[in-house]
Amino acid sequence: MRTWRIASEEEILSGKTTDTYFENTLKVLQEEGIDPIVHAEVTVSGMPEDTTWAVVAGVNDALKLLENKRVSVYGLSEGTLFFPHGKNGVKIPVLSIEGPYSEFAVLETPMLGFICHTSGMATRAAYIRKAAGDRTLLSFGARRTHPAITPQVEYAAYIGGCDGISCVLGAELLNISPSGTMPHALVIAFGNQTKAWKAFDRHIPKGVPRIAIADTYFDEVVESLNAAENVEGLLGVRLDTPSSRRGNFRRITEEVRWELDIRGFGSTKIYVSGGLDRKKIKELQNAPVDGYGVGGAISNSPSIDFAMDIVALNENGKWKPIAKRGKFSGRKIVWRCPICGNTGAIEHGSAAPKCSCCEKKTMIVTVSLIEDGRLVYKPERPADTREKILAQLAIMEEE
Repeated sequence: MRTWRIASEEEILSGKTTDTYFENTLKVLQEEGIDPIVHAEVTVSGMPEDTTWAVVAGVNDALKLLENKRVSVYGLSEGTLFFPHGKNGVKIPVLSIEGPYSEFAVLETPMLGFICHTSGMATRAAYIRKAAGDRTLLSFGARRTHPAITPQVEYAAYIGGCDGISCVLGAELLNISPSGTMPHALVIAFGNQTKAWKAFDRHIPKGVPRIAIADTYFDEVVESLNAAENVEGLLGVRLDTPSSRRGNFRRITEEVRWELDIRGFGSTKIYVSGGLDRKKIKELQNAPVDGYGVGGAISNSPSIDFAMDIVALNENGKWKPIAKRGKFSGRKIVWRCPICGNTGAIEHGSAAPKCSCCEKKTMIVTVSLIEDGRLVYKPERPADTREKILAQLAIMEEE
């Protein structure tokens, strides 16, 4: 018996998490002796509100589904920023699969699941990273999602630009140390802020930053000053003021900053958390804040609506463009402008054009991922994917 309703890795790989109509399709094709060689592409059908570009993520997971199948796969590498379609309206294929349809039909559902969900979270993290600027950004979203996928959530948050993550297992799988301060529960357990802070300092390894939660019982200014005066080596204070007591959060941070400064605690940093999202972080851009803790805004972010469609059939060794209504037929590759970040799709085999936006030279970013079932793309370390995303973010305009 299962303890929880969680699919195992074996069940995912075998196609057990597919939609039933793919099983029906395979049965019909098998009974009729039909197994076409197809070219299928994954493109965006819809973007979340206030999102014009996206980060493709979950590609590495999708490749694990398709490895050792009789297919070849090419597309964008993990962490590539792209626009959903070019200036000519042609949708950007983030992944393309060629081979017998029977080899991957039932894997469409889990493959899209990997890419839709992970891309959605990584994209939202990237937008929040852009809004946060150079300030510290931590992911506190583990408690806002199903525990079985928490490591994936934290992975997406990290590569999307978060400086640290709170989940122990998520950090372990990323080969980084988890980030976190202390909960209100610690203060309440002691019944006294100062006792809790000092106990934390006594027992927690010195490598863990001393950041005191400073809003449990008293005014944020009072608790922040108390922490600064009583905790040796204090790095900062964290304000997690509940919305019912928050009022003007920016004004609270300004008051705390002022009172700390005039008492000689100018090096004490101020971190804020609690219901923060991209909009609220933008509102705090000019506030005296050194870092943000973001939870559900990343872990519960809307998915990118990707879909997979057959856009070409191989007949007698030649590719024939074909697609359903509303789709662009034919095999395609993607170019990206390193100057402005613009992307576009062109016919497979074409040379990179000049950018349709800035007229600068572009580069082809479609790469070979799997050749005849053999993985030829070496996935980057998450830290390297993160740096790649940050480099691309630097040229994207703030929205």
